[in-house]
Amino acid sequence: MNFFTYRFCFPVTVRTKDEPLVIDDIAYDNENDRNADPCTSRGCMWGKSSDGKVYVPYVIAGHYSSRERSIIERGLLSFHDVTCIRFVRRTNQRDYLSIQSDSGCYSYVGRRGYSQTLSLDRQGCLYHSTVQHELLHALGFNHEQCRSDRDQHIRVLWQNIQRGWEYAFDKINTLNQNTPYDYNSVMQYHKYAFSGNNRPTMEPIPNANVEFGTASQMSKNDIDRVNRLYKC
Repeated sequence: MNFFTYRFCFPVTVRTKDEPLVIDDIAYDNENDRNADPCTSRGCMWGKSSDGKVYVPYVIAGHYSSRERSIIERGLLSFHDVTCIRFVRRTNQRDYLSIQSDSGCYSYVGRRGYSQTLSLDRQGCLYHSTVQHELLHALGFNHEQCRSDRDQHIRVLWQNIQRGWEYAFDKINTLNQNTPYDYNSVMQYHKYAFSGNNRPTMEPIPNANVEFGTASQMSKNDIDRVNRLYKC
């Protein structure tokens, strides 16, 4: 497993009846949802309050150390100064994020209702960029390389993808909000993601030398998209 896959796409191989189906780093309730963006078929945005803020309740599991918890909290707070999103500790709200160390790094896309798991495994997921990445999923965003217009910017090298992981590169009918494709997005995977032969699985076009998939934090476009989607 390459470095990028370890940080962002730790796959779940054992699933109990109470665990979600995890494909790549996105969770689904069942097999029928796996190739669909839940936000396009039903409302999945978190509601805006009368003060113009979008409050997203969360609970952080007690099994994290104080250092690990500080990494998670830094990721949560990073949205506050640049968007109208406010991650707040849950009191009695019905819908909330349950942040816990499950099998890998994953999140549902958008608001699902009631408690929804956002997994940040203590072994491999506690990086600032990974926390932001999974939180963006929870706010309703998909991977950059799955954008509806990705073929104009990224060439997928299908022959190099590890067998069985091709669906991680399926295009989605995304709402791109008139924002450009962003090689520096924290939602863009590395060029070797899911490689089965240590060769690149993606290359940028028309300039194959453009660096991508190395973001250490949200890009300006990532922030802009949150603000546009939630009308901040």
